[in-house]
Amino acid sequence: MPSGTNVPAPTFGPNGFIIPSSAAVLAGVEADINAAFGNNLNFALNTPQGQLASSWAAILDNVYQLFLFYTNQVDPAFAVGRMQDAIARIYFLSRNPAAPTTLQCNCSGLTGVVIPTGALIQDSAGNLYASTQPGTIPAGGSVVIPFAAQVPGPTAVPITTGVSIYQAILGWDSVTVASGIAGTNTETSQAFELRREQAVAANSFGAIGSVIGAVAQVPGVTDFFGYNNNTASPVTFRGVTIPAYSIYICAAGGAPSAIAQAILSKKGAGAPMVGTTTITAFDNNPLYAAPIPYSISFTIATPLQAVFAVTIVNGPNIPANATTLIQQALVNAFTQGAGGPRARIGATVYAQQYVAAIAALGSWAQVSSIQIGSINTPVASFTASIAGNTMTVTAITSGALAVGQTIFDGAGLPATIINGTQITAGSGGIGTYTVSNPQTVASEAMFAVTANQSQLNTSASQEPQLVAANIAVTYQ
Repeated sequence: MPSGTNVPAPTFGPNGFIIPSSAAVLAGVEADINAAFGNNLNFALNTPQGQLASSWAAILDNVYQLFLFYTNQVDPAFAVGRMQDAIARIYFLSRNPAAPTTLQCNCSGLTGVVIPTGALIQDSAGNLYASTQPGTIPAGGSVVIPFAAQVPGPTAVPITTGVSIYQAILGWDSVTVASGIAGTNTETSQAFELRREQAVAANSFGAIGSVIGAVAQVPGVTDFFGYNNNTASPVTFRGVTIPAYSIYICAAGGAPSAIAQAILSKKGAGAPMVGTTTITAFDNNPLYAAPIPYSISFTIATPLQAVFAVTIVNGPNIPANATTLIQQALVNAFTQGAGGPRARIGATVYAQQYVAAIAALGSWAQVSSIQIGSINTPVASFTASIAGNTMTVTAITSGALAVGQTIFDGAGLPATIINGTQITAGSGGIGTYTVSNPQTVASEAMFAVTANQSQLNTSASQEPQLVAANIAVTYQ
């Protein structure tokens, strides 16, 4: 600012770039104009000089605010968008783009039929999935082939029989879902900064932070967890037992071979590993005559669907699409940390932490209560089959069934029950019940879940997931 002005100038100091208040800028502009015209001006907003002073002050204040925002962008704690991308590039990192839902599908048909890369299947909602690698149907008539949704993002994983062949191939008769991982939206600023922090730890070697930092950088990895037992006795943590002097790594998403290679690149020599999956990784040091193979063990996280019950204070300003808005805000916060803490492998998830994500929707979104649940704390376990909207229960292992409970497949079973399936009629034990979603499910072990907990404790092998269908919203 030129000398002689009454407008206070910004300053640089120990706390960074400091700008004057909007009121101080306006007062300075008014003093300058007043001095230029005889010190007798009235700066009421309905006067020309009042309007002129307000406009000039607004222009100056906008420039100050813009430069203040820019200076804050060099701090990783505040950087967003392009500036955050630039900071991450120093560490050779880039923001994860939206990832599609991926399915492992059993493809059946005539022996020898080749299903090429790009073959299409469709789910009941009309979403198309393309095979990401070819497969040949062997003797026995079935081969497992990976498929990916053509539109990136968190498309719900279809049930076992919820897909069909979209692009006919002679000799390919049917397709069913064996397992799946829901896709993700573009990585949020909060998640990207957390990954950058963890990537810094990956510059070291041998420590558990080094290993999970390397795993975090594997393309497609959506979550991860690591534990180093440096004691002489087994340790049980979050439901997983880790032998003496061993490391445990759990990861969700990403190619297993790439995860194994990342673990090998950072783990200390001789450290035993524990996990449910073992992959051969190779030390490609050019000093070796040939790459040296190593067996790397880790765990691929199993999905854990959460259930929420949200009660909103009723009022005249609640929009018609309030339920949809609340459900989407919860899903975004729970799965990606947008407006609330992201639910992680091996963590405690507190329902109350997501009130802020809902409250941010507007003054109408006043949360009266919020609770969470999952198959980790079922209210009933039983054996049943479903035909259409009728569920036939043949055995009750524990608890009792009631209207409003959400039904899930038993622990370890592939997902066959449609998300959001609730009991709408019936109660008690053995017998028939009415459920909300028509479907066909063969007799299997099932869980009934109610969102009646203040917190959800996930194991060190479970990836918490949430879909809108599992969020009940009431108004009172």
